[in-house]
Amino acid sequence: MAYLRQKRSIILTLIFFFLICAVLFYLYHVPLDCLIYTGIICLIIGSIAVITDFSRFCRSRRKLQDAMQTITVSLETLPLARTPLEHDYQQLLEILHTEQNRILDETADSKRFLQDYYAMWVHQIKVPIQAMRLLLSKEEKNSPLNLELFKIEQYVEMALSCARLESDSTDYVIRSLPLEQIVKPAVRKYAPMFISKKLSLEMSSLTATVLTDEKWAQFIVEQILSNSLKYTRTGFIRIWQKDPAALVIEDTGIGIDPADIPRLGERGFTGYNGRLDKKSTGIGLYLCKEISRRLSHTLTIESEPGKGTRVTIDFATRQLQVE
Repeated sequence: MAYLRQKRSIILTLIFFFLICAVLFYLYHVPLDCLIYTGIICLIIGSIAVITDFSRFCRSRRKLQDAMQTITVSLETLPLARTPLEHDYQQLLEILHTEQNRILDETADSKRFLQDYYAMWVHQIKVPIQAMRLLLSKEEKNSPLNLELFKIEQYVEMALSCARLESDSTDYVIRSLPLEQIVKPAVRKYAPMFISKKLSLEMSSLTATVLTDEKWAQFIVEQILSNSLKYTRTGFIRIWQKDPAALVIEDTGIGIDPADIPRLGERGFTGYNGRLDKKSTGIGLYLCKEISRRLSHTLTIESEPGKGTRVTIDFATRQLQVE
């Protein structure tokens, strides 16, 4: 049917010419035998031409369909152009392919430049931060200046994690680890924030062993703790284990608008709370979601405005292999 649709104008033209010839033969009283013989000869020659052309059409279409099924970055799998129009189309494809490769190369170069710049900036900014840390060494750990410096360090660490995550060579070291070994360093790290905000911490026994990357899993826990501390003014933060291999972090904070929950973790989405804060970027939760996806973990968020938020990290997975 596709062949007939493509050739319908030619077929209709030939039928029209045949009818004209038949009418002329009739008007000039050409013998019927001559008309029949002429028709048979034209039919045989036309059939041979149609069969040959149909065979070429089928081969060309089959090659195109095979090329679509096994698409590559090369145009070598395209069938040979048999007409000037097909040749022009293939030249157009080659031009578009070349332009696409040029744009991809420019994008990759720009991405590498930004990644290198972020990495360099993070390492350079650590020097003045360390100098400030030394200058504030005589201050109490939970003093306002130390707390602000701690926030700066966390923002720098987030920028470095974002650059690492976007790179093509993210280093994952998958091991079986005690869940406690991931959580406790994060809790100790944020202890000054707990003290400063006068929030209590309730942490149950964590006995599970999980298969994950220690550095990235700890980053997820730290980001969730950071958000809980940021949006909890009074009350407590509770950390407990949900069998078989899930970690639950819940707080008594301001909660999250139910309409925002499906979009949490989208790049740049801040939600209602973020718009109130006006300084929130949404990057932290985006990184948590993306890292969880890459590690085959599941991040679930439940919340009720005014009552608090519960975040569950399910480490149960069968897609990771121990290194």
